Amino acid sequence: MKSVVVVTGTRPEIIKMAPIIRALKKAQLPHLFVHCGQHYDYNMAQQFIENLELTVPDHWLKIEAASPGAQTAEILMKMEELLSKAEPSVVLVEGDTNTVLAAALAANKRAIPIGHVEAGLRSYDLRMPEEHNRRLTDHISQYLFAPTEHAKTNLQKEAVWGKIYLTGNTAIDAVKEHLPIAEKTSKIMQQIPFETFALATAHRAENVDDPAVLESFMAVFEGSPLPIVYPMHPRTRKRLQENHMLSKIEQMSNVLILPPTGYLDFLMLMRHCKLIITDSGGIQEEATAPQIRKPVLVMRLSTERQEAVEAGFATVVGTDKNKILNAMNQVLSRKGALPSTSPFGDGDAAQKTVEIIKENLY
Repeated sequence: MKSVVVVTGTRPEIIKMAPIIRALKKAQLPHLFVHCGQHYDYNMAQQFIENLELTVPDHWLKIEAASPGAQTAEILMKMEELLSKAEPSVVLVEGDTNTVLAAALAANKRAIPIGHVEAGLRSYDLRMPEEHNRRLTDHISQYLFAPTEHAKTNLQKEAVWGKIYLTGNTAIDAVKEHLPIAEKTSKIMQQIPFETFALATAHRAENVDDPAVLESFMAVFEGSPLPIVYPMHPRTRKRLQENHMLSKIEQMSNVLILPPTGYLDFLMLMRHCKLIITDSGGIQEEATAPQIRKPVLVMRLSTERQEAVEAGFATVVGTDKNKILNAMNQVLSRKGALPSTSPFGDGDAAQKTVEIIKENLY
């Protein structure tokens, strides 16, 4: 029986594919777990996989290239070599990274079916490399696992060739499966000196590579109505340093800067914070999980998670300091509870995905 190849390249992909790997194991389907190492070093990735109580990947590609083009090319070459030996029934990729596009292209060149988990997301913001990656991947995939009706509609409008399935988003499965592990093992809350706080993240190139946007974010932190807990991304730290802003934020008494946190620690921070301000995509999904249920202010001009906005969890506030601060105050004064269910599914997306694979390929 041919294997299902599950490909990851970044930590968010590992998080969202973890429920699928577990579901494949439960269904007793043969599978290979391939990690490309697009982000972070080998030891950090290994530690992260262990924390999620996953088995070690069957293959580590250990990508060395740094530029987006060279990275994509290196992953494509190494994946094609691996696939020529493995000859799988399907290659599963998740999301919108360089790994996703490169692995999908490698499978396409060898006429191996591609399954795209989290297919159909669209921001319509072509400044984002992720928008290009996910669109191209959708159009060469045979199986498109759409997390929501919105995503399904996007795919239908674009007349993709593959079969579309509505599954929900494995981000909700991941919260459901990993929060109990986080509660047992994480000690992050012992480091937080604030009783109530806002959790902040910022890492997207279109934000942190722009000194004016960085300056705006610094003004938001300084004027925040709540203390800020800020796990700082290495890219952001580098840009703050280059623009002589790092010492300013380090001196703010209402801001606790943390090193990049693991997923389990971050789950605990999300669970205990009052609100989240971020430019991340995945956090917009995770915040809607019934176990988290937190308002999110999206510091971007657009979002591909429109469902979170429509359900009342997320608000797109842009990057202007006054708009962000006004939105923070509005959220804190808002009455009424957030929805008790997530627009991204009930936490059974991985099971549905594996059932579809089994039906079609085994």
